[in-house]
Amino acid sequence: MTSSSQVQRRTVETHQLANGLMLLAEPVATAESAAFTLMVPSGCSTDPADRLGLSSLLCDMVIRGAGERDSRALINDLEILGVERGESVGISQTSFSGATLADNLLDALAIYGDIVQRPQLPEDQLDAAQMVCYQEIRGVEDEPSQKLMDDLRRRTYPDPWGRASHGTESGVEASTAAEVKRHWRTNYRPNGAILGVAGKIDWDQLVELVESQFGAWKRVEPVAPKETPPAESSPHIDFDGNQCHIGIAFPSVPYSDPLYLQAWAAVGVLSGGMSSRLFTEVREKRGLCYSVSASLQTQLTRARVMCYAGTTSERAQETLDVTYAELIRLREGVLQSELQRLKARIKSGLIMQQESTSARSGSIARDWYHLNRVRSLEELGAQVDALSAHSINEYLDEHPPSDFTFATLGPQALKIPS
Repeated sequence: MTSSSQVQRRTVETHQLANGLMLLAEPVATAESAAFTLMVPSGCSTDPADRLGLSSLLCDMVIRGAGERDSRALINDLEILGVERGESVGISQTSFSGATLADNLLDALAIYGDIVQRPQLPEDQLDAAQMVCYQEIRGVEDEPSQKLMDDLRRRTYPDPWGRASHGTESGVEASTAAEVKRHWRTNYRPNGAILGVAGKIDWDQLVELVESQFGAWKRVEPVAPKETPPAESSPHIDFDGNQCHIGIAFPSVPYSDPLYLQAWAAVGVLSGGMSSRLFTEVREKRGLCYSVSASLQTQLTRARVMCYAGTTSERAQETLDVTYAELIRLREGVLQSELQRLKARIKSGLIMQQESTSARSGSIARDWYHLNRVRSLEELGAQVDALSAHSINEYLDEHPPSDFTFATLGPQALKIPS
């Protein structure tokens, strides 16, 4: 098995601006690239209840010109710098990511300083941005597995924490240019924002650049969203066709919990490769479904294990029953042989992560968001080495899978286990 000694020792530098923006950087002397992840506290949980999708619409609009650059000039300048970029809206943040040659990093960050602080938000492009959002929403309607999992999240989390980031057509359609600007002024703020950088960098130059480009960003006091219980609704969604999609969720511990790694490893035994329990028992031995999986999805203070199975309507009830039985069987604990296979996969992932500046910039930003510190790859490797079947089984004794939420999508409702 890969040992923790193969994980390189690196130091993460930290610097907090007076306005609250947190800068993190992991220099990698052997890299030729540099990558960044900028997280601003504007997730779909901040959308007004009658404007679901506003954060997603704003994310599209800020790229349509910023500072002195119009939309065409902005994209052109990023392409000249060779920036491979991405934007995404989550529950609590909007994330902007980019990777480029190390020599171009500071110029790229200066452009993103304009994007988050000085977007043009051109009113004449609002319709085009809304059309992009509509396409994403309609794409979900055409993808029943995603539609099902969106419904499962809505049913298992309190609002606004169970929302789908893309929102609704009615919410996007009702959003005006003035509301987009107000949402930007309220939620794109330095206090709560995190900038993670990894790759071949000069730390002193990076601090100087970030101070000059982001130091004047004005703080905005956040407003805590109002939390309401999940709405009571039928677990079944009627959907024409011969396929049935099944979702099961149950509570777990969030990323910041000391037992998170044990919880994550238990789910890895359940669903992590072709030797995992769900793949073996539900798909391989019985041939019940074409897809089955489980993952531990964490927010800041809450988490859920989310399970999915896709099958035919004829085999749907048995698929549900067998999948549920495997979740219950997890309470009996895991075997050392299962853990050894899991550790090998985890270590391979750590080695690959240290070779990707993009993956590492995102990882250190997420660590800070959840933990207010960054775990080194060496520390992570040591924690994985320390995992044992005994520690995982102790966790499962104290936190057995329970309090299940179900969702099904297909031609007919299924009998939900009691």
